[in-house]
Amino acid sequence: MDINHQMVLAARPEGDVKDTDFTLTTAEIPEPGEGQVVVKVDLISIDPAMRSWMNPGASYVPPVDLGAVMRAGGIGTVIASRHPGYAVGDELYGAFGVQEYALSDGTGLHKIDTSIAPKTTYLGALGITGLTAYFGLFDVARIQQGDTVVVSGAGGAVGSMVGQIAKITGCRAIGIAGGPEKCRTLVETIGFDAAIDYKNDDVRKALREYAPGGVDVYFDNVGGPILDAVLTRLARGARVVISGAMSQYNDQRPMGPANYMSLLVNRASMTGMVVFDYEDRYPEATRQLAQWLAEAKLTSAEHVVEGSLGDFPSLLRGMFTGANTGKLILQL
Repeated sequence: MDINHQMVLAARPEGDVKDTDFTLTTAEIPEPGEGQVVVKVDLISIDPAMRSWMNPGASYVPPVDLGAVMRAGGIGTVIASRHPGYAVGDELYGAFGVQEYALSDGTGLHKIDTSIAPKTTYLGALGITGLTAYFGLFDVARIQQGDTVVVSGAGGAVGSMVGQIAKITGCRAIGIAGGPEKCRTLVETIGFDAAIDYKNDDVRKALREYAPGGVDVYFDNVGGPILDAVLTRLARGARVVISGAMSQYNDQRPMGPANYMSLLVNRASMTGMVVFDYEDRYPEATRQLAQWLAEAKLTSAEHVVEGSLGDFPSLLRGMFTGANTGKLILQL
């Protein structure tokens, strides 16, 4: 039997993700029916949102069912097709899940062009990562030249893109990340104007130094105490983008913002954003991101780990301790 290894959700985590929350199973490699393709998965995207997808209850997507293959975006190659839009050898992005082979009816699949960028970049700057930063900044935050933009989780996939796009647009970019090495990378390699080490610095005090005129745009990926700290430093008319709440995903009772009255005092706004709402405009954003890459104005910070499906639980867990810099990708 041709084997397809799959990582399925075995239990709903309580707190940090554990190896026992998953089971590595095997199944036959599927055969395509009419209108279907079979894809060999090459790259799996590891994202903080995966932790929230494992929780029960309503969210912007349904929770992953117990016993189901863990949801994940990825890049793969078509090995069998009975779909008129895809041929054997096509390289695609799709929600293939944490498995070695995936069966698809074509829904949500996008062809990638490796003559423009390597496959990994379609999970980074040219993938959901770059698209989240693009639409979060231009559509939700409505950034303008001269804005002071602060982003939390700045050493991660979306955060590193937010800082770069802010700089391209003529803004001042300040990143919040954990550890001196990450902060050095943000400034010296990625190009942020300043970086705040939340593990060792007083975030409020550092914001007074680096953003003396206040924060015009705050792109939040973590929530919790850091969100509260930034809320105290908002400029008048500031825009806060809620892209994620990484610090809260492992908590049974997530904390809300205590300093929300700053929104009233500063006539500011706080808006949640989900990138899937902009799917009809992905081509527009991808063209612009690809142009910036070609012009070397933008880099795709990627953290690629070669391994097997068995590495998935530890990689996901490591995201919450800051083990990666840039987009975390499992290469099978």
